Amino acid sequence: MKKHKLLKNTVSYEDNLIDSLKDPEEAAIYLQVAFDEYQEDGHMEAFLLALSNVAKAQGGIAKLAEKTNLNRQNLYRILSKTGNPTLDTLGAIIKQLGFVLTIRPIAVGNHR
Repeated sequence: MKKHKLLKNTVSYEDNLIDSLKDPEEAAIYLQVAFDEYQEDGHMEAFLLALSNVAKAQGGIAKLAEKTNLNRQNLYRILSKTGNPTLDTLGAIIKQLGFVLTIRPIAVGNHR
């Protein structure tokens, strides 16, 4: 099968992911897993990508920028691989996506 036929007859992983993240429960699990991974390895990139994907599923970065009163270009930068959002900014993004941050105790024997 030629490449163009294969591409024409397959669904993009990203398109499928974004479609699944329209479900708030799916999005919550996805964000939690990404945040848990961040807490394990200290790398924020996966969590920021997860936030960006959920924003795309909910209408896009421009819509999120409007809801958070953040500049669209700044929001793209914040959610990029090199983004380093403040807690206030992160909280505003998460809230406008329809979620809340929570804190829970670490299971005994699992804390650093």
